Amino acid sequence: MPNDPTLTFRRDALVALAAACACGRSTAASAFPSRPVTLVVPFGPGGIADLTARAVAQAMAPTLGQAVVVDNRPGAGSIVASQAVATAAPDGHTLLLMSNGHAVAAGLFKRLPYDAQRDFAPIALLASFDLALFVDAGSRWRTLGQVLEHARARPGRLTIGTVTAGSTQHLAARLFETRAGIEALVVPYKGTPAVLTALRGGEVDVGFEILGPWLPQLQAGALRALALTAARRWPALPELPTMIEAGVPGFEVGSWNGLAAPAQTPAEVLARLNTIANAALARPAVRAQLQALGARPTGGTAAQMATWLANETRRWGAVIRDAKIVAE
Repeated sequence: MPNDPTLTFRRDALVALAAACACGRSTAASAFPSRPVTLVVPFGPGGIADLTARAVAQAMAPTLGQAVVVDNRPGAGSIVASQAVATAAPDGHTLLLMSNGHAVAAGLFKRLPYDAQRDFAPIALLASFDLALFVDAGSRWRTLGQVLEHARARPGRLTIGTVTAGSTQHLAARLFETRAGIEALVVPYKGTPAVLTALRGGEVDVGFEILGPWLPQLQAGALRALALTAARRWPALPELPTMIEAGVPGFEVGSWNGLAAPAQTPAEVLARLNTIANAALARPAVRAQLQALGARPTGGTAAQMATWLANETRRWGAVIRDAKIVAE
């Protein structure tokens, strides 16, 4: 059958259109960034997430050739900040600092204006944060075993202080009850300073908190850490055992953060951001800065971050169900 001129025209047009689209994507990627990049952080200034974001942003800026401006938008369970990025132009100029809160929120809220796995394009994990179980320096307990002995002898009498209900710290305390086979009273406070005041004042027996914010109190001798929630010990505190080592099998909890962009951001832009973020995390000065905060620099591929988010969402969903926490 002879060639149909109409079909030939359509084929050539489609080829030209595909080439034009590819050229357009390449041009967009090569022009990125054309202005300062905004990194939206769902937490207030001065916290461990904010300080991590600023350390990485500052290290990324010279390679990008544009400033990376941190925009703090705390509150509402990270919903306000996340929605702002989910609806931003998918061109790489607006990024989100994702955290463990995004994995937890999927099980805590019946309705969210975004889907953390569908509406964002992962770039790279930045850092992970270990939690620890703390007591006041004047506490009679010097080991986790002593805490467990007390809790098992007096069901429901052990009090555990944490930050806001539904936070990683709060859910870690509920998971602690399950894994340790104890009954305790978990008391949520509005923020880390309030938990610290309650612990120092004897309002609660123990407290779960991310290690970094309380390192100064630990180093000053105002608090004692009894166990770390990570799978392995923290190099700066080699004498501090993990929960598993101290007698709570299967207990491993941590928090984390990473970079993400709006879904549909060009692959070339995401790849460039991943390369630059990993290079920033590899810098000795950045690694030292994060480690001083009690953070473990992570890095890696976008696919690894996507898998991590999916796994954490499933894991915390199970914890929330087991703890019988009703979604809001």
